[in-house]
Order: sequence, then structure tokens, then C-alpha cells
Amino acid sequence: MSFTDNRVLLFNFASEFKSLMLQSLLIKNYALIEELELCPDHELNIITGETGAGKSIMLGAIGLLLGNRADTKVLYNPALKCVIEGVFDISGYFIEQIFEEEELDYLPTCYVRREISTSGKSRAFVNDTPVNLETLRRVSNQLMDVHSQHETLLLGANEFQLQIVDTFAQNDELLRKYHSDFRAFKNAKNSYDLLLVEAKAMRKEFDFNQFQFEELHKAKLVINEQEQLEQELTILENATEVREKLQLASEYLNNGEQSVLVYLKNVSAQLSAISKLSPVYLQLRDRVASTLIELKDLANEVDYEQDNVEIDNARADKIKLRLENIYHLQQKHQTKSIEELLGIQAELEKKVSNVLNLDDNLKKANDKVIKFAQVLKVSSEKLSSARKTVIPQIEKSIKKYLSDLGMPNATLTINQQLIEPSASGIDELSFLFSANKGIQPQPLKNVASGGEFSRLMMVVKYILASKRRLPTIVFDEIDTGVSGEIAIKMGNMMLEMSKTHQVIAITHLPQIAMQGTAHYFVYKDNTTEKTISRVKKLTFEERIIEISQMIGGKKPSEAIKQNVKETLQEQIALRDKGQIKLF
Repeated sequence: MSFTDNRVLLFNFASEFKSLMLQSLLIKNYALIEELELCPDHELNIITGETGAGKSIMLGAIGLLLGNRADTKVLYNPALKCVIEGVFDISGYFIEQIFEEEELDYLPTCYVRREISTSGKSRAFVNDTPVNLETLRRVSNQLMDVHSQHETLLLGANEFQLQIVDTFAQNDELLRKYHSDFRAFKNAKNSYDLLLVEAKAMRKEFDFNQFQFEELHKAKLVINEQEQLEQELTILENATEVREKLQLASEYLNNGEQSVLVYLKNVSAQLSAISKLSPVYLQLRDRVASTLIELKDLANEVDYEQDNVEIDNARADKIKLRLENIYHLQQKHQTKSIEELLGIQAELEKKVSNVLNLDDNLKKANDKVIKFAQVLKVSSEKLSSARKTVIPQIEKSIKKYLSDLGMPNATLTINQQLIEPSASGIDELSFLFSANKGIQPQPLKNVASGGEFSRLMMVVKYILASKRRLPTIVFDEIDTGVSGEIAIKMGNMMLEMSKTHQVIAITHLPQIAMQGTAHYFVYKDNTTEKTISRVKKLTFEERIIEISQMIGGKKPSEAIKQNVKETLQEQIALRDKGQIKLF
């Protein structure tokens, strides 16, 4: 069986170095993998192996790096934690902004690590900085693009179809402008809608709020007033007793021959008489003199307070009324201080004022919505127009490459309908597909088989790779449902993509395995007590054996081996010249 195609042309590649690629993948204690490290080639990496050997397990481990959820069931040894780590070369790949927005260190070599503890708790790290799953997904989605059967199902989703069109049209700037305008419009609209709801409630409560505000406002409350009034009332209610006590205190201090001051003056005189005899006596006299000054001052204050104490029942009644009003307001509003009442008064004043200014505020908010809607209309129409412009080109390109992949009568029609502005724009797309002549195109899920889906997705990835720099691309058995010459052409497409994008392809087809610049074999090791999945990078001779067995079974003929050897040698020779075979 020959894998050469005499009708293919030779294509010379530009030697463009891929700046973003997976340098190494470390998997520890995951599923059937005890420990595995893969260092992929920077071009086309082929991964083959028997069913159940662990190819899908490797993809699951990659999924953890992309932010997929996991639990303790993934642990090979339940007593040890699981570690998945990817090392990426991102030099020259312009994703610094994402690192800045997520407050992460940007380094030319990026380390992404995921750990699953024995308790099932998951942790993620980017350049040794802990991150949540959302941040991990945002960063890792810039590093790896995994195609799987699930993604094939997504091909029928509007969001995914829009992404295809936008990538082909290179709408990055238009999308950024639209998303910014859409956020501004949504924020303005949400603010207006919230104000409408608040306005309805505020109008309903307006009379009540206004009454309560006016009641507090008329009270003319003053901070610390309550404490001062309570103290004054206490004195007024005890005025007679206070005056009597102050008068008696004054007499003890200053009046009569037996007052404190008279006795203290006598003490001072006795000490003065002997003050010259000793410094100690002098100090005692001075201390008495100082005490006399303090007591005279105290006596004057007692007299002053006595003179100011009045029996004023009218003033007491007035204070009682004022305090009763304060207590009533505090009980009504469930507060304990005038400060709290003043806070409630300010809040009520704001609510009343808002209602009085409601129409003006609503008009301003609505004007803002109209303004942002007009801006959004312009950016949405530009984005929609850019999409409309490239749709015929996409249809033409997909038809051409599907024909090359053995589907000459296949057609893809992209219907574009205008909708209300959403996060994705004002377009709703429908990819309508027909694989056969005379069959009206219908939604993908209704007409495409597994093999047709695979070829269509291959073509989509192929044309997108020519439009923008993609991260490392992983194809998980995208060759499902194809064989023979078509498989050769799909392999050629992967190889061509690998010249500008690192590609990893999990495949079961020898025609695609032939194209690899590196070939890894996944197998089960049953030499230990527990089965372990292992991976091995094959030498040239080992590749001949593996690919021959993929063609002819466990015991391929010598003719098959020779054919495989010659084809591999031819492929290597062409690559050394910077060429590959194109269909």
C-alpha cells in the first residue's frame, strides 16, 4: 500500500519560528499515569497507541490545565496529590495585556500548574502565582487550542460560528470596540431600569417620607442637646436641696469663726512663726499657703454655683416637653441618640429630594441610554458589515478544501440574520451544510456524519490558522470517519499548519502518522502490580514498526514495512528541503 500521491505539488515553507508552544507537559498521579513527561516537537507531533492505552487520559490531563473540573477519582494513588504542569514558550506572542489585567508576572517562559489534593481540593498556578479557575481558563486558552468531539458539536452553535467568521475577518479591533460600547450601553440601560424601579417605590413612599422628614426638620435637633437638657432638668428638679447643700458647704469653708479657712489661716500663722528655724517648717508653711489659695478659689466657685441655682418650675416644664419630643422621635425611629435621628433626617431629605428631582434624573438617565445606543448602533453595524463581507469568502474556501478532502459536492451556506444587540453583536448565524449533490443545505446537526464533521472542522481550523496566530493546536482523533487518500490530505494539512503553529495530533490512521515530525507511542505497562500508562518517543525504526502495525496488524508483511520506510524517508527528505507534499 503506497501513501505517496503522484498528483500532489511541492510547497516551499517560509521558515517562521513559532513563538508560542508547549515545551513540556508533566503529568503525575493522574488516572493510569504514575508519572509522565512529554516534550513535544515544535511542529507536528503524532500520538498513537492501542485503544484504552491512555491517549484520552493525556487529553484529560491537558483539560485540567485548561480549567476543567476534577475530583479525587483522577488520582492514580489516592494517598498522593495529582500534579499537571505545562511549560510554554510565549516570547513574542502578544498576550502581556491578559497577564497585566490578571495581575500576573509576564515571563517569556510561562509555567501553568494544576494540583488535585487527596481530599479533592484543586489549586491552580500561573508562574507560581495562585489563580482561580476563571483566570486559569483565560490564560490557558491563549496557550492551547484543543479540538475534540465536543468541539465538533459546538460547530453548530451560533457563538462558535460567530467566532469562526470573526477570526477569518480578523475583527479583533471591531470586536473590542463593540464590546466596549455594548458594556457602556448595558451599564446605562441597567442604571435607567434600576432608577425606574426605584422611582416607582419612591413615589409610593413619598408622602410618608416627606411627613417624617418635616417632623424631624421642625424638631430642630442639635447634637449633644439631649445630654445637656437632661443634666439641667436634674438640677432644676433638685434645686432646693442643691442650694441648701451649697450654702452649708460655703459656710464650712468661709463663714463663721469655725470655718475651714479660719482654721487654716491659724495653722499658717503658727508655722510662719517657726519657719525660720528649719527648712522643713518653711516647706510646711508654704504648703499650707498653697492650700489656702486653692480653698479660697473653691469657696468662690461654691458661692458662684449657689447664686446660679434657681427654682424655676417654668423652665423645668419647658425642658420636660422638649425631652419628651426627643424621646418620642427616638422611640418612633428606634434610635437612642440625636446623632442617629439626624442621620435618618438626612436620608429622608435625600429620598424626598430624589423624588422631587425624579423626572429630571430619569430624563438624564434615558438620554444617556439613547446616546450609548447610538454609539453601539454604529459599532454593531460596522462589525456586522465586516462579517457579511467575508461570509462568501469563507463559503468558497470551505467548499474548495472540502472538495480536496473528497467531498466535491459539499456546500456550506452561512445565513446571517440581524437580532437585538447581544454580547456577540447583532448577528445570528446559521451554518447550513450539504454533503451531497442536489440535497438542500440544512443545519449541521441534521445532515453531517462523524467523518463529514471531522473534515469540516479540519478545514475550519486550517483556514483559521492562515488568518491569525493560534496557540498550540491539539487534534483529538479529528480523522474519525476518514481513510485512504483523504487521510493523507488531512495529514498534509496538519503538517502545513505545523510550520506556523505547534500541532499535536492523536490519531489512529497511519496516513496521518506518516506526516509527523515527531511520533509518540502510548502504551500500557503491566509489569507492575497496577497497570501504568506510559509514553515513548519513537525512533525512526520504531516508527516503521508502529505504522506498519497500524496498517497490517501485529505481524505486518515485509512489503508493508518497506513501503512505510520508503515513505517516511521521502517525507524526511522533503522536509529537509523545506518542502511538503500538497494535495
